Amino acid sequence: MPPGRPVVIWRSCLLYGSETFVRDQGAALTRWQPTYVGAVRVASPLAAGTDVIAFPGNRLAFPLLRLTGGSRRLRAVLGDLRPDLVHAHFAGDGWLVSRTAAALRVPLIITAHGRDVTSQARAGGLRGVRYRRNLRAAFGRAALILAVSRPIAERAIELGADPAKVRVHHTGVALPVLAGAPAKEWDVAFVGRFVAKKGLDDLVEALGRLDRPRVVFIGAGPLEPAIRARATELRLDATFLGHQDPATVRRHVAAARVLAAPSKSAPDGDTEGLPTTILEAAALAVPVVSTRHSGIPEAVLHNETGLLGPEGDRATLAANLGRLLADDGLRALLGARAREHVTAHFDIVTQTRALEALYDSVAPAPSARPAGAYKQR
Repeated sequence: MPPGRPVVIWRSCLLYGSETFVRDQGAALTRWQPTYVGAVRVASPLAAGTDVIAFPGNRLAFPLLRLTGGSRRLRAVLGDLRPDLVHAHFAGDGWLVSRTAAALRVPLIITAHGRDVTSQARAGGLRGVRYRRNLRAAFGRAALILAVSRPIAERAIELGADPAKVRVHHTGVALPVLAGAPAKEWDVAFVGRFVAKKGLDDLVEALGRLDRPRVVFIGAGPLEPAIRARATELRLDATFLGHQDPATVRRHVAAARVLAAPSKSAPDGDTEGLPTTILEAAALAVPVVSTRHSGIPEAVLHNETGLLGPEGDRATLAANLGRLLADDGLRALLGARAREHVTAHFDIVTQTRALEALYDSVAPAPSARPAGAYKQR
């Protein structure tokens, strides 16, 4: 197959270990050829030698870009790559590249994920005023604004995005071939960052109400010491594995009876978009116990593909976990339906074909490129 049309995938910090969805979506493109570009490199399992870093070793260039939204160096980097399109992940990162894309006359698509249009946009003082002003500028320059769930789309519109430009687009996940039911090593699995919006404090308290289920926690973050300490106080049968590569995460989730994802709005307003881990568990036919938070009900249908409860409701969380752990037949039924639901609505192959159609809709054919495109201003 000949090389596809060039698209720059922009993430200023390239690439945090929790952001597998960025790399996975780019890898699923077939008619477009991605180049990953960032301002700085992040040391993580997702970093790649082929990533293009605009400011290697320059400690001042990235802060200056964040201050002004413009960079001659970034214009030169994108100009040399000659993309037909720039796709920025996270709305704030969209602002960082929006002026450059406009100067080069390259269409820009921004994907809003969650925190970028919730807690960050609710910041107080001059910082919040500046961030919201920058978002309006980025949304104005963008050809399309994609949102990972309906609540995130609504929030982008509240922040100034033109409703005519906004689309809900689910990133999707890969659908592994299921070769029989794996042995179950864990009763409950949790995967995610140890931050407030993940509801880990609710989860450990709910687990403490059950009859010592075997629990695995995968991930790390600022709340990890407190969660570990509380798990010890409650005498939970808990294993903490820290950060793990995607293949290891999938293996442990497949070996769990239930995935727990009790997300909630954090005190600072930080909100999920639609956690990828929920979709990945469903793809493995593992039922999910979660909350009615942000876009989660789009992926978890209560009593059909999993169980939902109110945010922060520890009693309901414990009851839902206990109900699934006690009923093998219900777990199997909800797991099978979860797999069917994610196949129909969140298959990364299908979703990426839809994404490429969106790319096509805003990027002119190379022969139709305006005169002077990529010319430095």
